[in-house]
Amino acid sequence: MALGWGRVCWKWGSPLRRLRPAGGLTGCSRLLSTAAFAPQICVVGSGPAGFYTAQHLLKHHKLAQVDIYEKLPVPFGLVRFGVAPDHPEVKNVINTFTQTARSDRCSYYGNVTIGKDVTVKELQQAYHAVVLSYGAEDNRILGIPGENLSGVYSARAFVGWYNGLPENRDLKPDLSSETAVILGQGNVALDVARVLLSPLDILGTTDITEGSLAAIACSKVKRVWLVGRRGPLQVAFTIKELREMLSLPGTRPLLDPAEFTGLGDVVKDVPRPRKRLTELMVKSALEKPGEKEAGRWASATKEWGLKFQRSPLEVLPAADGKQARGIRMAITRLEGSGESARAVPTGEAEELECGLIFSSIGYRSLPIDSSVPFDPQLGIIPNSLGRVQGAPGLYCSGWVKRGPTGVIITTMNDSFDTAQSVLEDLQLGVLNLSNAKEGFKSVKSILHSQGIHPVTFSDWEKIDAAEVARGKLAGKPREKIVDPEEMLQLIGH
Repeated sequence: MALGWGRVCWKWGSPLRRLRPAGGLTGCSRLLSTAAFAPQICVVGSGPAGFYTAQHLLKHHKLAQVDIYEKLPVPFGLVRFGVAPDHPEVKNVINTFTQTARSDRCSYYGNVTIGKDVTVKELQQAYHAVVLSYGAEDNRILGIPGENLSGVYSARAFVGWYNGLPENRDLKPDLSSETAVILGQGNVALDVARVLLSPLDILGTTDITEGSLAAIACSKVKRVWLVGRRGPLQVAFTIKELREMLSLPGTRPLLDPAEFTGLGDVVKDVPRPRKRLTELMVKSALEKPGEKEAGRWASATKEWGLKFQRSPLEVLPAADGKQARGIRMAITRLEGSGESARAVPTGEAEELECGLIFSSIGYRSLPIDSSVPFDPQLGIIPNSLGRVQGAPGLYCSGWVKRGPTGVIITTMNDSFDTAQSVLEDLQLGVLNLSNAKEGFKSVKSILHSQGIHPVTFSDWEKIDAAEVARGKLAGKPREKIVDPEEMLQLIGH
């Protein structure tokens, strides 16, 4: 894979620690002291950011030892707990991550919470470099009255529930309302809508958890509205997810033609992905469906639609004062155009009856440790190309570095970029290799004193085999174990 960013990718080779730029360039080589020790590097977080960072470090430094720490017993972060069950092809990156974890210079330690079991300062004492790649484990709040009523959930918690994230296993969402509203128009919002409306015979062949599949089987949800503050030209979902919604068996789209009239001319000069996405929405809203589509939509028992230029004001309580019965929304108008258009309230409002509301307005990172700089407004660790500001030897990658945006390929490039910063600092002597670092040996004694038993990658592979075996009995790729205690018992911890 060719990597750019206008920076040199270093090859590390001989026992003398001689460095040379990729492509055989000369004049930049520097002979490090033969007393230099092999770099001990740790990565905090085993999602895509963590694994891609480790992969790049191991590939481009032939002596580095990389240890990956994860607070859960099981690895892979949002690939396991965020990607929709009916998107197995996206989860194929797990095969690449597994190869990285099996490297003899890479170790995985699950069931270890950094910032609690081990501090970041203790990690810095044990390693030459520490990379924070722990993602965004919280969600942005709406900040409106009624947000805490029964029937209101974050999309993040709902996704975690149906994907088997341990902290969400007891969510028990109330799916007794015929109408659901999702506040947000990104890919996560479409994932939630699709899971709510998908036929059981489709969901039953995925790795959705047993408990959530049973709950969805009893769901009364027949209609889902996806609500956005801005217009059709600003939706955040991608064309793949829209196509899946349009072709979802047993459902029909509710798209108001008035919202899309004239948009075909407006998008002529916008970037191709946005143009194709808008053209598909316009076609679906304005053109007469083909015979096959018309027949399918006519017989549909469920429906979904997009509502634009609506901003939530208040979740309305039922008579008991505890349960949501609807949502009041400000009607907005747009100032500006394109991606930078702003939604401004018009002073008008409308109410929508619904007993089930999901907030899908984004994820949010949290500070990991008081010793690590953190910008609460942006929800990121302040950094320059992954180097944490004012903290030599400390780095970050992924969402905690740039914010919760982009897809897996975005995170891959971002993580390679951070890894490259680490490699450059090693090459330039910014990271001092003249002192031996004990790495996990030092951390192990800290954990042992607290009675904490790390989960290794071979331990994970036993959990993996058990899940696959259970899934086979149910005709699924796997049946996820959702209780960490059960995972630990299975491996004898």
